[in-house]
Order: sequence, then structure tokens, then C-alpha cells
Amino acid sequence: MQRAEIQVKGRLDENWSEWFEDFEITYPDEDQTQLTGQIRDQTALYSLLSRLRDLGLALISVKCE
Repeated sequence: MQRAEIQVKGRLDENWSEWFEDFEITYPDEDQTQLTGQIRDQTALYSLLSRLRDLGLALISVKCE
């Protein structure tokens, strides 16, 4: 498992946390959302990124450790 931090432009309501595999949702800036959590593998990461794309959220950064 890897820890992932994903930042997108726009505000995503905290109620979406379950849909995003229970990632923690925080707001580093007024018009940004950060999702933080554990990712099993690259397939899970791409699935998560696809969900963000489907919501029309612009990707700012992805950091995996």
C-alpha cells in the first residue's frame, strides 16, 4: 500500500469520501480539494483519477509515497 495525496481545482463535498475509497477530504485553499489516503496499486490510483475526471475536476497534483 502507498499513501497518496491528490489535489484538484474546485471543492468536493466531504460526503464524497466513501465514493473515493474513504480518502480524507480537506481544503488547502478556497478553491482546492485534497484527497489523502492509502492506494493498493497503480490500477486503484488510475480508477480514483478517472472518478475525479468524470466529475469534471481539474487535476493539480498527485503525490504517492
